[in-house]
Amino acid sequence: MTQKDITFVADFLTEHFNEAPELYNRKGKYFNVERVGQYLKDEDDDLVSPPNTEGNQWFDFLKNSTHLKESPLLFPYYPEKSLHFVKRQMEGVIDQCLQKPAVVIGKSVHQAVCMCLYKTSQSEDSTPQLFKLPFLWNDKTSNIHYVLFTMLENSISKIYILRRHTDTSRSVSNGILAVEFGNFLNNSINESSDSRCYSCLDAHFYDDETVTVVLKESVEQEGKERVLAQLPLS
Repeated sequence: MTQKDITFVADFLTEHFNEAPELYNRKGKYFNVERVGQYLKDEDDDLVSPPNTEGNQWFDFLKNSTHLKESPLLFPYYPEKSLHFVKRQMEGVIDQCLQKPAVVIGKSVHQAVCMCLYKTSQSEDSTPQLFKLPFLWNDKTSNIHYVLFTMLENSISKIYILRRHTDTSRSVSNGILAVEFGNFLNNSINESSDSRCYSCLDAHFYDDETVTVVLKESVEQEGKERVLAQLPLS
């Protein structure tokens, strides 16, 4: 514990655990611990000992502000209620705010195209993760939406580019295509194709016309394991 923690505990004990001789003849507790526990009760009843907000800078600021005093953007304060009550109130407001957008957005979404990328076995336990690295890019100049992704296992050296027009009624040529890296970085034709084969670790759009990829050499050699390449989309 830090000295600050010890000071907080000492102040709490001093304030709430003073002896109360006037209560000795009564049954029950002699000390006031309800000021802490009352905030944690999951009840709608008012607090036993509401906090004293006199001198609170935030409340003074709101009282003196004609614009913020009645603002619907500020969450109302319930000085007589517990934190559980306030939490339920806030959850109700948030749920209400999200209901209409969810309905509107849900009605506006529809399937534009369906493409079969791969087939899996019936057993979910044995199904490998084949779809990886989805990255989205929206070209506002040509109104085309791109999705970059890779397919693992048998096509590890390829990166796929899916193109769709933002206007779903219009089509785009070469809606989906694959770029295979393979051994295209070989320095000479004498190098064997198997010795310099690359797979894609990551890929993002650099701008509307360029794709940045991080390639991994299949046969790792010291100093030659990773390649950063800028590829023109054309």
